[in-house]
Amino acid sequence: MQRISKISGALSGSNLRLCRRSLSQLAQTQSTPVDDDARLPKMPPFDYTPPPYAGPSAAEILKMRQDYLSPALFHLYSNPLNIVDGKMQYLFDENGRRYLDAFGGIATVCCGHCHPDVVEAVVNQTKRLQHSTILYLNHAIAEFAEELASKMPGDLKVVFFTNSGTEANELAMMIARLYTGCHDIISLRNAYHGNAAGTMGATAQCNYKFNVVQTGVHHALNPDQYRGVFGSDGLKYARDVQELIDYGTCGNVAAFLAEAIQGVGGILELAPGYLPAVYGTIRKAGGLCIADEVQAGFGRTGSHFWGFEAHGVVPDIVTMAKGIANGVPIGAVVTTPEIAKVLTHRTYFSTFGGNPVSTASGLAVLRVIKKERLQENAHVVGSYLKDRLTSLKEKHEIIGDVRGRGLMLGVELVTDRQLKNPAKAETIHVMDKMKEMGVLIGKGGFFGNVFRITPPLCFTKEDADFLVDVMDYTISKM
Repeated sequence: MQRISKISGALSGSNLRLCRRSLSQLAQTQSTPVDDDARLPKMPPFDYTPPPYAGPSAAEILKMRQDYLSPALFHLYSNPLNIVDGKMQYLFDENGRRYLDAFGGIATVCCGHCHPDVVEAVVNQTKRLQHSTILYLNHAIAEFAEELASKMPGDLKVVFFTNSGTEANELAMMIARLYTGCHDIISLRNAYHGNAAGTMGATAQCNYKFNVVQTGVHHALNPDQYRGVFGSDGLKYARDVQELIDYGTCGNVAAFLAEAIQGVGGILELAPGYLPAVYGTIRKAGGLCIADEVQAGFGRTGSHFWGFEAHGVVPDIVTMAKGIANGVPIGAVVTTPEIAKVLTHRTYFSTFGGNPVSTASGLAVLRVIKKERLQENAHVVGSYLKDRLTSLKEKHEIIGDVRGRGLMLGVELVTDRQLKNPAKAETIHVMDKMKEMGVLIGKGGFFGNVFRITPPLCFTKEDADFLVDVMDYTISKM
């Protein structure tokens, strides 16, 4: 004990933290008995060891958050994780422990954590020019816009870069109102489109809405195939949009805004036939159709590059963010040349929208998706994972629904399959236990009882097996 005290006196700062952490790990290794349970799932091997971490501990960071950051910030898990390193589909905590990341920074890490091609593009651009202004010419923003436009159908080829998905949706709503001369916008119940003034109005969950003025948005019946009154009959849900126009507006609207798969809302894929019917109704009322691809875009759904493509529709405006640059902050609005002209009537400007580093990262992401066939991988591995999760549903009564597409999947837990009562406490418990076994997933849905599985698109079948085996083991132990 005196020797350890002398060592502590000789060290300070980061070296002392590293020493203490090493001693703690050694003590844990020596005191923890080997678990001989043959059923315990084993994480797939991975050839990477993160460098030693000598920064503040989880407890110290939590204290700093409480002292200096907004009290609105919250964390997952009863014992919050201090994530200090990432590589492809894996994350590492302060002690070097590896976790399978099946949340992907909320569907944001597209190519994989610290993908070498993306890192190289960001570093090279940062060394050359970190920021100037869009008032000067620069190749990075132009090249990315050209490549992004090539991924869009129809005449969608004019790009406005923003800083986030919220800002992209705000801009899309304003463009629609300017272009049509109408103010009314229709979105869906259970939707999430952002937390600024306009997008909070389009968002339709009380959990994300403050008591501030929100005008001009009507919320249509959600075509929810699991809890909805019409099941999977998209055409019946679509009638509500016409009724909103007839009884809630002057007969004309600015736009309809919707995700093809509601992410925050619990990975809810809109009922078949709904979007084509609603797009027709909206256009007859003089409105534009806006597709929110913030979470479903960039090949995540596997079957298509954009979520709306699975419904056979072509929007007038598409918004995107999250996976667009693998975690670098950037969003975008893509529309037609005709619609884009409305912003020339005044001055539209964004200081950071189209930043050279952000757009260099975005271009690298598009090239990696193509080179490594990540959309195809999302389809193959996602279908395999969904099949395995569906098999779990047959085994565990608590699983009420398995849904989604590609690597955007949801698992809803209920205490009663007939009544569909949300299993909120059980969801939190399973998440905590899965974290202890090395798997990180998210949760969502209005009731907070849906596992959100949105891993990096480099996820493998072996990763999928490990995730499902851990979920199965955890639920079985409840």
